[in-house]
Amino acid sequence: MDVQLTLEMAALLVAAATLAGFIDAIAGGGGLLTIPALMWAGLPPTAALATNKLQACGGSFFASLYFVRKGMVDLAALKMSILAAFVGSACGTIAVQLIDAGILARVLPFLMLAIGAYFLFSKKISEEDRHQLLTPGLFALTAALGVGFYDGFFGPGTGSFFALAFVSLAGFGLAKATAHAKVLNFATNIASLLFFALGGKVVWMLGLMMLGGQALGASLGSRLVVTKGTLIIKPLVVCMSVAMSIKLLASQYQWSF
Repeated sequence: MDVQLTLEMAALLVAAATLAGFIDAIAGGGGLLTIPALMWAGLPPTAALATNKLQACGGSFFASLYFVRKGMVDLAALKMSILAAFVGSACGTIAVQLIDAGILARVLPFLMLAIGAYFLFSKKISEEDRHQLLTPGLFALTAALGVGFYDGFFGPGTGSFFALAFVSLAGFGLAKATAHAKVLNFATNIASLLFFALGGKVVWMLGLMMLGGQALGASLGSRLVVTKGTLIIKPLVVCMSVAMSIKLLASQYQWSF
């Protein structure tokens, strides 16, 4: 589809993507900025979601690349989870076209608040690795597959769900969990983008333009994860969880601010 953009509107969309990429690399939730921005630019909801997946791929790719280069992620050890997340996201993207997501939309705000509370109060949140509850294979078949399906089916807060899974089930420290979460989020973004593209829903020029902003923001955010760790990740995850809850509740009950 064609979208008519002024220079000012294009600049605002790229700025939104840059900030979203920065936030996503640290805590997730960047879609709170980019999806409303895309709809403000005149895209219908489905096209906004599809185009958002394209630009989000830029952020998740460059953040993942940085974490891998810094030795925070072992791709060979993560391959089963990457595959499971990809398959889960593909199935979720197909399922959302057949199943009413209304029930999930009503439950999700409270799940996000629970995630925020966990990151705020749990004594397990630190930089140190702890005892893992699930083997890598079992983690792939449960957490990676399940959160991947959720991302394709609905999406908000996927990075936070992956990070929570790595902390609570794989025993990872927070910075390491964030790095691994971003790699799996890239896999889910690619899978969802593929099926949206097959349906002809992606506005390619606009998405590619915003992808550049996402790449810049993600590069900056991922560096802060490495240098600041828990000091910046923990408060931002809590803030983004609360913000997503408020946004989702506002959408459901048509609140205005």
